Amino acid sequence: MSSWNDFNSAENPAFSLIPKGTLVKVRMTIRPGGYSDEANGWRHGWATRKPETGAIYLNAEFVVLEGKYARRKLWSLIGLHSPKGPTWGQMGRSFIKGVLNSAFGLHPDDQSAAAQAGRCIESFADLDGIVFAGKVDWEKGNDDDDKAVVKVPIMPDHPQYKEVMGAAPPSRTSPTAAPARLATGSPSPAASSPVPSRPVWAE
Repeated sequence: MSSWNDFNSAENPAFSLIPKGTLVKVRMTIRPGGYSDEANGWRHGWATRKPETGAIYLNAEFVVLEGKYARRKLWSLIGLHSPKGPTWGQMGRSFIKGVLNSAFGLHPDDQSAAAQAGRCIESFADLDGIVFAGKVDWEKGNDDDDKAVVKVPIMPDHPQYKEVMGAAPPSRTSPTAAPARLATGSPSPAASSPVPSRPVWAE
């Protein structure tokens, strides 16, 4: 019997989750949710708002770029606002700060003018396509199964940062450092689509 009709030797369709604690180099893209709030500077529909709860977030996808898990995808929500309180939004700001530190090689304790400028963005479009080092964790998905997520960026003070990032990260002032984005800089809001789960307190 030949391989075309004998599938005993084929690989199993399911694959195991990336182990907790694995450090990976990822490219982050943001799925626009069509929500804007000029008062907060959230323009061009990058944010998503869940009508049932009023929670506002960035719907982020992470693609592993190198190593054993290259091309694997992970998804996480980056909190912007929760009606239940400031915690989720503060966590989202902390995560984005860590992403910028990781992407541009900024030490978290560096308070120089250049480092502070590197931690500023003009819009969420600046985060679309950004490459950084992150740590894999697990959380419960919508079906109550575990799923792999990226919740903690790995910054230059981490002993394995250079190993994960490889070549020196781009300078924020370099013309090649800007993340990829749509040519217009202002994407049309995406159609509604299922979103990953979030902590109960964030809804």
